[in-house]
Amino acid sequence: MLGFLDPDFIGFRNYEHMLGDRRFILAFQNTVKLLVVAPAVTVFIALVLASIVTQSKLKERSIYRTVFFFPAIVSMVVIGIIWSWVFHPNLGILNSLLEAVGLGAWAQPWIGQSNTALWTIAVAYIWQSAGYFMVMHIAAIDGISNEIYEAATLDGASPARKLFGITLPLIKDIVGITFVFAISGTLNGSFVLASVMTAGGPNGASTVLLYYVYRQGWENGNFGYAMAIAAVTLLLAIGLSITGRLLSSRQDKLR
Repeated sequence: MLGFLDPDFIGFRNYEHMLGDRRFILAFQNTVKLLVVAPAVTVFIALVLASIVTQSKLKERSIYRTVFFFPAIVSMVVIGIIWSWVFHPNLGILNSLLEAVGLGAWAQPWIGQSNTALWTIAVAYIWQSAGYFMVMHIAAIDGISNEIYEAATLDGASPARKLFGITLPLIKDIVGITFVFAISGTLNGSFVLASVMTAGGPNGASTVLLYYVYRQGWENGNFGYAMAIAAVTLLLAIGLSITGRLLSSRQDKLR
């Protein structure tokens, strides 16, 4: 093909190169941080929202479901643009709100500094995905008999007690599935959000593995190295998914 050279087999040299590639190591660390934090927070928020919506006696429950789910139908690119404006240092809603309530000292360039850039991506992903997983949890919670919750109410159980004592044990399989989906979503979403919001900066502080694959493959033309990084990313995602399922199974045995 025009623009491509014949492949040259180099064994494991690409993987050896990773060990000394500072930018790859940083991207790997960033990805691990996101995969550990974002899926767990997303699933937890989705559970809380689902519990509130299903157990609440408010007449506007259908409206709340729609509002919470709405970000899930918005393109991830649009989500990135929206949150880029939210975190904008001068025109952003967040800094303006902090200044309006007397917390102007907390205002900062969220996307433009190393210690917060990565977490702006996490916030954007969680906001976009929590409503989607909420709907899955609502479907599972609706399958639980109301008599169980009524008995717990008569016994004086608090909403938190109902969530952790009744809801979670009965929908644990769905929670495990949504956690795996959240890991996959974090990998894909972080690539798009990093591209739109931060371009991997500053100084690689928000570069994730899939974005680094893109940079190496399509910008630098190192397709072999990019494929090697993609393979490591796949193994990382599989490893975390299996770990999550094993931990869930272990908790079931302990009960």
